[in-house]
Amino acid sequence: MQLRISAALLFAAALLLPTVAAQAQQVPQTYGAPITLDNAKKVIAAAEAEAKKNNLTMVITIIDSGGHVVATERMDGTQYGSLRVAEGKAQSALDFRRSSKVLEDSLAPGGVGLRFFSVPGVVTIEGGELLIVGDKIVGAIGVSGGSSVQDGQVARVGVAAVGK
Repeated sequence: MQLRISAALLFAAALLLPTVAAQAQQVPQTYGAPITLDNAKKVIAAAEAEAKKNNLTMVITIIDSGGHVVATERMDGTQYGSLRVAEGKAQSALDFRRSSKVLEDSLAPGGVGLRFFSVPGVVTIEGGELLIVGDKIVGAIGVSGGSSVQDGQVARVGVAAVGK
């Protein structure tokens, strides 16, 4: 019995190790100067265009590298609750220096990933992404209003516009 449990744990660790190592390599290590309002507006415009293209109504929030809101847009018809969710997704991405999708995925297998439930204010739902210029984190975007997959898609389009 003990041998089976040990073998199962080793197998699970072997499956998770490449994922954890890949995430560690992709995480920027330092925060940079805060995103400018002009740059935040470009990110929001790109994200909004993607939402409109897909007939979605969303809230798009940009926070700077210090965690302060730079800009928020609530498209007409978007539920009010998405205001808090979008900011929470951005803040979670910024605080943990990784996409909120990574946090969401860490919950799926259960076990140690469930630790995020004990951290107040952490939003573990796809739609929060880091905004990076060079190798520095300048802020984060949070998107809410659709499904988590739709929120993530719109956020990533916004990310592609940072610094352009």
